Amino acid sequence: MPGFTRPAENAVSKQADRLFAQPLAQVPDFVFNEDVVRVFPDMIKRSVPGYPTIVENIGVLAGQFAQPHSILYDLGSSLGAVTQALRRHVQIADCRVIAVDNSPAMVERSREYLHAQDSMFQELLPVEVIEADILSLDLQPTSLVALNFTLQFIQPEQRLTLLTRIRQALLPGGALILSEKLRFADQAQHNLLNELHIAFKRANGYSELEIAQKRSAIEKVMLPDSLEQHRERLLEAGFSQVVPWFQCLNFASLVALP
Repeated sequence: MPGFTRPAENAVSKQADRLFAQPLAQVPDFVFNEDVVRVFPDMIKRSVPGYPTIVENIGVLAGQFAQPHSILYDLGSSLGAVTQALRRHVQIADCRVIAVDNSPAMVERSREYLHAQDSMFQELLPVEVIEADILSLDLQPTSLVALNFTLQFIQPEQRLTLLTRIRQALLPGGALILSEKLRFADQAQHNLLNELHIAFKRANGYSELEIAQKRSAIEKVMLPDSLEQHRERLLEAGFSQVVPWFQCLNFASLVALP
């Protein structure tokens, strides 16, 4: 969170994101490789408005839905920021966290960060970090699932199937917390929020070259939906309520209830 540093964050890489600072003859598609992992904490903080607030409050919200003797899932866990928030805030008997990511580099570094968290705090929820494709993961009964900026990297035709499987795994009284970048059907609104997002990146020190090259790298990989599309898909997957709880520019987080 802005203004202070938690002890576990001391272990997190402080390397600045300069991946797109030099002109590239051909900009490759964005992948979560070792180069990205090294700078990911800086990249996400400077690219996603409201990210620290979303992550910390996923932990707070999870405390309202987590149930005794259940699993909490962090799907697409990257470096484990949400997993760390879950472990800090959820104090329910016999819960455990399963964090899943398909990037070997992310999984390896996440395990290091979680080990550092263990050394700084006592009585945290146990956690298991798994390298796997969440589309083929056998989901166990769960009271809380976090998809934090993950669904947008899954092919659109596969999203409903994943959300349906999550809904079927959720225990009564549980919840899915879904955070995503949004696109907007109204073109004027879409353009305005896109320009404001670019201004946010400029204010965080990214050059026009970095912004343009990053956009080129990610545009075929990250495919955002509108809030209306998210709501309709979640209802089709079997959720009964979809409640937006946070939005900053074109980034939002929702709570979906079974």
